[in-house]
Amino acid sequence: MLVRTPPAASPAASLHELLTEARERTLKLIAPLSEVDLREQHSTLMSPVLWDLGHIAHFEELWLTQNLDSHVEFGEMPGLFNPFEHPRRERGALPLPTLAGTIAHLSEVRERVLEQLERVDFDHVSPLLQDGYVYRMVAQHEYQHNETMLQTMQLKRGEPYRAPRQWNAMEKLPGTAIAAGAMVRFPGGEIAIGTDDRSRAYDNERPMHRIALSPFFIDVAPVSNSDFEQFIGAGGYHRDEFWTIAGREWRAESGAIAPEYWTRDGDQWMTREMDHVMPVPASHPVCHVSFHEAEAFAHWANKRLPTELEWETAASWTPGNGAKRDYVWGNEPPDRTRANLDQLAFGTAEIGAYSANRSPLGCFGMIGDVWEWTSSPFQPWPGFKAFPYVDYSEVFFGDDYKVLRGGSWATRPGAIRNTFRNWDYPIRRQIFSGFRCARND
Repeated sequence: MLVRTPPAASPAASLHELLTEARERTLKLIAPLSEVDLREQHSTLMSPVLWDLGHIAHFEELWLTQNLDSHVEFGEMPGLFNPFEHPRRERGALPLPTLAGTIAHLSEVRERVLEQLERVDFDHVSPLLQDGYVYRMVAQHEYQHNETMLQTMQLKRGEPYRAPRQWNAMEKLPGTAIAAGAMVRFPGGEIAIGTDDRSRAYDNERPMHRIALSPFFIDVAPVSNSDFEQFIGAGGYHRDEFWTIAGREWRAESGAIAPEYWTRDGDQWMTREMDHVMPVPASHPVCHVSFHEAEAFAHWANKRLPTELEWETAASWTPGNGAKRDYVWGNEPPDRTRANLDQLAFGTAEIGAYSANRSPLGCFGMIGDVWEWTSSPFQPWPGFKAFPYVDYSEVFFGDDYKVLRGGSWATRPGAIRNTFRNWDYPIRRQIFSGFRCARND
């Protein structure tokens, strides 16, 4: 089937470009892997990458061909690639199609989607089509699977994943000098949380609402590897007074004595980023720590983890007029000079290397590098309404999950903003997770 490119000025043209670019990145990431690697379940924490690819195709087929008229029958298509029917730990045993068959399905679905895109009437707006929302939702879905695929590739057994690196000069810039433990103060007041955006924001980010927030202090920078080494050196993993009961149980079960992927080589800590083994970079944010590790460090430092309300305020609130920003630097979308996002360096950058990545309150690095744990459970905002399906957010609300904010080096720029809410179990550390601390005024 021959699909024509829409006129450059049409709404369809930008959505065509959005979907095309997302697919190019997906294919680039899997290019170094054999079909055996793609099919293998490298950890029960993660799907085989081949499952992710099939799920991307099925999700796109459902939302951009079957559900496009807003008569939503399913939120997740029943069958092999339904994540609720088949939990991650079971996906390695599924009868997955071949790589060639999966790629063919991805291509065939995309051809139908683009052919239909030419005929979409964006003047007759349905909730799904308003501002192209459903197309952006599908693109964000693929972006998010890019990140989970990279988590899997970091866990890869046998030969490490040969990352197709393209270094950006920004990753090698020296960071801004920040005093150890430096904090900034929010003076308290009424602030706006969340968003009313209907073009890209997920339902759990809405609606915007105002709350009164007490004064607090928050770290200028995320906790660095050097900071975390001091915690380890002080016996932090062996001192029960820094750990909650749940944290002690996790520590005993996991046997953790350092962040994931750290190993000891004589008197030096080493770490691995895909196929790159190196000494732990002291001035980079600590990565691959669980909520329990982050909380224990905070207790050791006589601090605490911020709530997600405090985190969003520190990222988006402007002193003086209280204006709310989409990103820490303003309302312009991320690019390669603003944050360690959308890079192919496959790792964190030095803290402060991106001088534009500074919030009005004075916090560095709140977008990109590492997802930051907060102390908040994943709960709906007041006035929450599930859209366009309950299985994205609503089924996960509760105390089982902790919220993470800010994105990581593996996050695509279209899948992050100051209001974006990620969530995971507090024991997880295969995710690209770090943290910063807060304390009461």
